[in-house]
Amino acid sequence: MTDSWEVVARAAELAQRGEDCALATVVWRQGPSSGQQGSRALVTADGQIFGWIAGACAEPTVIREAQRAIVDGEPRLLLLGRPEQFGHVPEGMAVIPLTCQSEGALEVYIEPLVSTPRLVVVGRSPMSHTLRDLAQVLGWRADLVDGADFSSAEVDPRAVVVVATQGHGDEEAVEHAVTASPAYVGLVSSQKRGEAVLEYLTDRGVPQHLLDRVRVPVGLDLGHTTHSEIAVSILAELVQLRASGALASDHVDTVHADTVRSVPETAIDPVCGMTVTISPSALTLERDGATHYFCSEGCRTAFAKEARC
Repeated sequence: MTDSWEVVARAAELAQRGEDCALATVVWRQGPSSGQQGSRALVTADGQIFGWIAGACAEPTVIREAQRAIVDGEPRLLLLGRPEQFGHVPEGMAVIPLTCQSEGALEVYIEPLVSTPRLVVVGRSPMSHTLRDLAQVLGWRADLVDGADFSSAEVDPRAVVVVATQGHGDEEAVEHAVTASPAYVGLVSSQKRGEAVLEYLTDRGVPQHLLDRVRVPVGLDLGHTTHSEIAVSILAELVQLRASGALASDHVDTVHADTVRSVPETAIDPVCGMTVTISPSALTLERDGATHYFCSEGCRTAFAKEARC
């Protein structure tokens, strides 16, 4: 069995890589149950699980709820078992019936893990260095790229790009940035200079919907400030946008939508009570106009035999 601290380490690794995941922890159990108090498992957006949380009765439910938590960003506390096992259920907990033959029960806390933002600062001024350093203090992944070395290959759809070339190739840097469709593109410049850059790129044929996403001037308006304070104002705006959810790219929204669609439907095996994932390869049997799903050939055979009696 995977050690729970290995699961935590893997979760940190995925978060650092910018991959969405959720951590599931057993906080209470009622035996018999294969899940133990303190057991942990990591669930990715596509439904892969690393670690051990419970057996075949509970695992599909945990995976499904973890995927939903990744999408909506909300933690949840689940009570898995028969409702009568729990008595009074405090507000905020969700009871999900499990009719497993073992009659065990679990309380599982699912926590979506927010991936670490990645900031790409394009430029080589002292302000650029300060912005990169401040972002790293916040735990962000931050890279500083000279404008002459910058290309769209430096950017992924989750990245936050701040172009701070300050007159040294602004147009080329902004064009490279928007072409990669990152979560955010900001240009450090005056309003007048920024409008000139965007107008030039429009004339070059850069699609308007890409240029409309460029924020200029970037940063909160703090009035007359120093270069270091400009870096603070930019990072403050980015923190504000992240807190409001405005830094999610169209690509990430699409991934989340795909995750919602990919959360598998489940059914209860009428013989053993296990949760079964509904799929083309699932074992089924038609009876009285309804489709029944089974965890194994043994359960399907037992159900068919009972139907003939």
